Amino acid sequence: MYGNEKRARLLAESAVFIALIAVGGWISIPILIIPFTLQNIFILLAAAVMKRYAVIPVGLYVLFGSLGLPIFHNGTAGLGVLLGPTGGFLIGFVIMSAVAGWLFEKETIRYDILACAAFVTGLYVFGTAWFMISTGAELTAALLACAVPYIPGDIIKCVIVEAVILRLRSAKNKTSQTNNDIHS
Repeated sequence: MYGNEKRARLLAESAVFIALIAVGGWISIPILIIPFTLQNIFILLAAAVMKRYAVIPVGLYVLFGSLGLPIFHNGTAGLGVLLGPTGGFLIGFVIMSAVAGWLFEKETIRYDILACAAFVTGLYVFGTAWFMISTGAELTAALLACAVPYIPGDIIKCVIVEAVILRLRSAKNKTSQTNNDIHS
């Protein structure tokens, strides 16, 4: 009678997270070659909310940006961004959102921390490796450009994400309890 509610929810959540990730890319602080953005926060929140389906909005975000929609950091777009020095991070967003989403399905603090750590570490691996390939930089130089300066900020982002996740779960549990009380 109402259609497929799961599909409608997935579509609505995907649209919201694509927009949030794009806005997170506009909030950008240039540090060395790789900008400090808030995209990670919104991708991790997508993974926490949508679980394994977070790969949908993240993949669409990368696809739309690659096709020319100016939604990457600072309004950049196109295949040139994907093939440029920061492209490894964009590919890492897609792959690591799936990994983090799968880990967030466990809904425990231990797995939340593991999801954040895996996401950030994976981004460093993909981003640093592609940076080395696209620029010819040595490993030490690439790590200094792509990972080391961002570790403190990424730890702060993970703490923020965990605080939001705990609030969301608390609200969800209260709603479930209220619904159970009503039906009792």
